[in-house]
Amino acid sequence: MAEYKTFHLGDFALQSGKILENAFIAYKTFGNPKNPAIVYPTWYSGLISHNEWLIGKDMALSPERYFIIIPALFGNGQSTSPSNFGGPRPFPLVTMFDNVTAQYRLVTEGLGVGHLRAVAGWSMGAAQTYQWITQYPDFMDLAVPFCGAARCSLHNKVFLEGVKSALFAAKGVSSGGIGNGEASVVGEEYRVWTTREREVGLKALGRVYAGWGFSQTFYREKVYETALGFTGLEDFMVGFWEAWALSKDPENMMTMLDTWQTADCSQQEAYGGDFELAMRSIRAKTLVLPPKTDLYFPPEDSEYEVQCMKPGVGKCIAIPSIWGHWAGGPGDSKEDVKWLDSQLKDFLESYLVLGWCNI
Repeated sequence: MAEYKTFHLGDFALQSGKILENAFIAYKTFGNPKNPAIVYPTWYSGLISHNEWLIGKDMALSPERYFIIIPALFGNGQSTSPSNFGGPRPFPLVTMFDNVTAQYRLVTEGLGVGHLRAVAGWSMGAAQTYQWITQYPDFMDLAVPFCGAARCSLHNKVFLEGVKSALFAAKGVSSGGIGNGEASVVGEEYRVWTTREREVGLKALGRVYAGWGFSQTFYREKVYETALGFTGLEDFMVGFWEAWALSKDPENMMTMLDTWQTADCSQQEAYGGDFELAMRSIRAKTLVLPPKTDLYFPPEDSEYEVQCMKPGVGKCIAIPSIWGHWAGGPGDSKEDVKWLDSQLKDFLESYLVLGWCNI
């Protein structure tokens, strides 16, 4: 099967009013299109292939039972992104609303799907899950956002400013503020990154991220040695975090970071910024799975999201792991994969037993 396909959107109108010229969305499908469909979006920096660890014959997301659709975020390098875009710079802000609007067109126009069994996703995939179930609340029966949030919290925005500023420092520029990318300088045109700036900036991004992706206990117990095979902390910083960051494009990373930083599923016409109303409007049965030790999507935020939903709609279960945000992906913690897959299986199968249907 081909690595992925693309669905062309034409000149795509963004929530900001700007136009993303000749836009397209990358995607890959698994299973028979006649089976119930599940949308499983990508995450920050992730390629489509990076979602495949949770798909398998004997797993909850089985291609033998479901038609699984992985759409790629704008900015991930496969969908329209700075790295493959021939239009003007800087690249425009693309919101969660924009991403899900494009995904809905892919699902309905491109793939002919009229209703989803579920939407599920890790990290920014969880944010897209929340966007789906508030933007198109009657379009799916179930939802499983894991290790993510319905809006970017204030603390999360601060964390991302640190990541952004570390990267921009290598280019000699500053952050333009929350969701605003690089600060512009009066009288100066936007310029592309040099090879040296890319290397220095991306290494810095990786090292800042290292303090957030895993928990304090993960580091205290040196799980990077016992489970991941690194010989020490510096080996882990270079071989895991810097290697990950250096495989990315800095403009792509900033595009997705701005999407993440501005995420708030209540910022759409139906809710007018009323977050609690957006949560109350969710109709799909929703299983929210925050890691117990996640440093930027803490269980308290997920619990509040569920509290705001109507009775019986949402349920929150914390992932009992010391792997922090990485408890939910991308498959490095084998025990957490088993736990997550078990929760997904039980939830999806309960649909068949209880007959939940959002129509």
